[in-house]
Amino acid sequence: MNKENIKKVVLAYSGGLDTSIIIPWLKENYNNCEVIAVSADVGQADELEGLEEKAKKTGASKLYVLDLTEEYVNDFIIPCVKAGAKYEEYLLGTSHARPVIAKGLVDIALKENADAICHGCTGKGNDQVRFELAIKHFAPNMAIIAPWREWDIRSRDEEIDYAEAHNVPLRISRETNYSKDKNMWHLSHEGLDLENPANEPQYDKPGFLEMSVSPFAAPDKAEYVELEFEQGVPVSLNGEKMSAKDIILKLNEIGGANGIGLLDIVENRLVGMKSRGVYETPGGTILYEAHKYLETVTLDKMTAHKKEELALTFADLVYNGQWFTPLREALSAFVDKTQERVTGKVKLKLYKGNIIKAGVWSDYSLYSEDLASFGESDYDQSEAQGFINLFGLPIKVQALADAKRNK
Repeated sequence: MNKENIKKVVLAYSGGLDTSIIIPWLKENYNNCEVIAVSADVGQADELEGLEEKAKKTGASKLYVLDLTEEYVNDFIIPCVKAGAKYEEYLLGTSHARPVIAKGLVDIALKENADAICHGCTGKGNDQVRFELAIKHFAPNMAIIAPWREWDIRSRDEEIDYAEAHNVPLRISRETNYSKDKNMWHLSHEGLDLENPANEPQYDKPGFLEMSVSPFAAPDKAEYVELEFEQGVPVSLNGEKMSAKDIILKLNEIGGANGIGLLDIVENRLVGMKSRGVYETPGGTILYEAHKYLETVTLDKMTAHKKEELALTFADLVYNGQWFTPLREALSAFVDKTQERVTGKVKLKLYKGNIIKAGVWSDYSLYSEDLASFGESDYDQSEAQGFINLFGLPIKVQALADAKRNK
């Protein structure tokens, strides 16, 4: 990439520490280029307030705010829920937001005839891969600028120094300088005291949790939720028909108030290192649990086991930024087939961070109370003897052969 040819840059802009200082840095290091800031609304709510004024004051020529919430839910979140995709317990909140954001960035870059797209991801993290693979899918010849792989800044403290020297306003201090990512699905926390796995997360410290409360601060009374699904997609909450987006938002309120969805893990990053993070995913945790509960009565054994196996592959693809690949599309086609009978209702009881199963109903249920009952049923138990004889025949043959050889 020849810097002299970079006249207009589209920047993925969140208004956080990294992207706030990138605007003046780009102008200093790329020929005073025009910087067009693009903020993707994926449900981060109040974080979008005041961004236009801030972006322009720090040197951007304009700010686009793209409402991607419906697309994010329907085309990225729900396919992962239906797949049951988890990466080492992590519900992929940052991972499946990046491809939809990158798609929006490319749309604006092409519209504005930009020379490059810039992001604020570090060279240590996963997001650089997620953004850039998606950009390569939609604009294979687009130049990509990643300041963390170029500049001399080496820490978030040095970033704050740069911001102060360039009069860039920040919403954080050195003491509250967690690295966070927020959208409608989750909030992640990394850095500061969390970098040492020996330190307990400060769940009860005011201001640490934003989407949830500590289970110790949750109500002493349990709360029920009832979810209805059609072909694996949530369509109703507590008897009220809603869009999947509205269901997630409402579940965030309910789950957050009951301390649901806190996850503290040391995960294996794509780039090879281990990373400790704390995640808040209140609504998503409920939705995953409810969907899995319904599948226990609607999926046959072979499909359920194979689906669980492929869910690991699906999650790896999403985590590693490979959403726009033939394999992910093929796996989604498989998942959609498995969901044709995942229709019904689920009731869950929420209590101080716990999700307790409280009932499941489906017209497609494969559960037969008559067959499974310990009472009288039509099941002929004597038939089990022949089954066991055939099922155990290889074991018996092996044992007889071993005995004959050892004589």
